[in-house]
Amino acid sequence: MSELRIRGLRKSFDGHPVLHGIDLSVERGTLLALLGPSGSGKTTLLRLLCGFERADGGSVEIDGRRVAGDGLHVPSEQRRIGYVPQEGALFPHLSVADNIVFGLPRTQRRARHRVAELLELVGLPTHFGERAPQQLSGGQQQRVALARALAPAPTLVMLDEPFSSLDAALRVETRQAVASALAAAGATAVLVTHDQSEALSLGHEVAVLWNGRLIQTATPEALYRRPVTRELASFVGEAVLLPGMAQQDRASCELGDLALAAPLASSGHGAVDVMLRPEQIRLLRAGEAARDGAAHDALVTEVIFQGQDASVALQLQSATRTMVRARVPGYLCPQPGERVRLTVEGEVTAYPRD
Repeated sequence: MSELRIRGLRKSFDGHPVLHGIDLSVERGTLLALLGPSGSGKTTLLRLLCGFERADGGSVEIDGRRVAGDGLHVPSEQRRIGYVPQEGALFPHLSVADNIVFGLPRTQRRARHRVAELLELVGLPTHFGERAPQQLSGGQQQRVALARALAPAPTLVMLDEPFSSLDAALRVETRQAVASALAAAGATAVLVTHDQSEALSLGHEVAVLWNGRLIQTATPEALYRRPVTRELASFVGEAVLLPGMAQQDRASCELGDLALAAPLASSGHGAVDVMLRPEQIRLLRAGEAARDGAAHDALVTEVIFQGQDASVALQLQSATRTMVRARVPGYLCPQPGERVRLTVEGEVTAYPRD
């Protein structure tokens, strides 16, 4: 498989800028999750990469070969890109096997080239090749769509929110099967999604588009623990934001004096917003002492039980009565009205105040 290089890519529609100078690199064998809210430009970027739209500026290179830029626009069928749309888009009048080989040369279509191998690769029995697409579940159809995309041995695979139409349980099963198939094929892939958990669980790297700009590219763990903006922190999972003061590598707020995950980019001190994740707030059991001696009294005002865990709203018993939200294991779920003690574990992130 190939590497992807994007430099200064721009696109506008009717004079309205949609993408503003995108720079992005995807190494061979990497699954990049392209994450962003609706309207951020994800689908437009994918369409430019596939050649479905012509870029206004910038360049795209696939394995060192330029396919867009400086007036050049290589047609989509010459880019050797496999494309998996949102709902599979299988042909209902063709069998599964004929769908898989649809984009191959005529002789390979007649021989049903690699059908058994590809079905096995995406985790489906080989006898499914004789079935009609409508005889398969939604998740199975998405796996067939991936097999069809992989059949011509493409240089890149593009997946456009391929799991969005599936129910929750089927979505998890299908995306893990797709990720395993891509890894087994050694594929370089770009997954477009607005689902944060999907991006974090599948992507080797996650690139975040925000209002047509690429604001952060990082490993899933780095993105979740050290998002570059407050808005991104709240978009990628739940965030607890508290006013505080930073000094060198620590920040103080109502939850104590906390270690920073990374030093501030500015002068290193001053007024900040301190960001931590709800699961970092741990409720202490009766008689249990905080590891660093810092514990805070709080009143449980609301509990949302979700089975394996629970979201707990807490009112700090301080002068300000600040509200925070913790995430605790379901078996340790407190009750509304209960008084508890809490502590913060792990490092936090701080954003300088304007």
